[in-house]
Amino acid sequence: MPDVSLQLWHIPDFLWSKGSIVLAFLILVLWLERRYPVARMIGGIKRVAKNFGLAGFNLLLAPLIVIPITQWADVHALDWRPEAWNIWWVLIIDLIVLDMWIYWWHRINHVVPFLWRFHEVHHLDETLDASSAVRFHFGEVALSSLVRAAVIVLLDMPLVSIIFFELLVTLSAIFHHSNWRLKPSIEKALSRIIVTPSIHWVHHHALRRDTDSNYSTILSIWDHLFGSGSAKARDPDMPIGVEGRRDQKFIELALRPFK
Repeated sequence: MPDVSLQLWHIPDFLWSKGSIVLAFLILVLWLERRYPVARMIGGIKRVAKNFGLAGFNLLLAPLIVIPITQWADVHALDWRPEAWNIWWVLIIDLIVLDMWIYWWHRINHVVPFLWRFHEVHHLDETLDASSAVRFHFGEVALSSLVRAAVIVLLDMPLVSIIFFELLVTLSAIFHHSNWRLKPSIEKALSRIIVTPSIHWVHHHALRRDTDSNYSTILSIWDHLFGSGSAKARDPDMPIGVEGRRDQKFIELALRPFK
């Protein structure tokens, strides 16, 4: 296998390609889950528009907060990696390490009350579909970028690894939040490796003991390794959301963590 230098990637071009890939996949899954649904969709166009509104707000803030923080971390990384590590298999190791990091970051967001204030906005959605994957409070996005910056600095993580990881996280989230009905044998096989809708829907069950489980994002192994998996099977009629609470309007969601 020839060495593939990570320095050869043209980052701005890849960022543009990343956005195109995500948009195309999002549109595809939105169509598939309405053509082959698991559960009856509720909330209609207003709910989807609210989710995309939160996502749009985060896109507007990204050039002001997320991108500068990531660039700062890239410049100030500890620079301990040997040049020989700029090959394809190190990228794979980086992706696995980052996936374990986001597992623990996700889990901590459920444990620390201050972080849960922001993450709860994602969980208050009372229906799951592909639009749920992009429904996050801007405060959570900013906090996540700060913590990720520490990972970049300490592990001397190259920017290309971060970009690839963000792409995989977004595609995975769109998939495992979706209401797309897969053939049971296919979903069972996939769930042994990656997080599928049947796994992640339990995480959104409006019962706190299930909400506080199934934290994995890309690889499904982390919940097995760290004892956070739920034994509950997905039920298409299971209530989605936060136990004892209801979803709110856009402006109320934006202000909720600060009340």
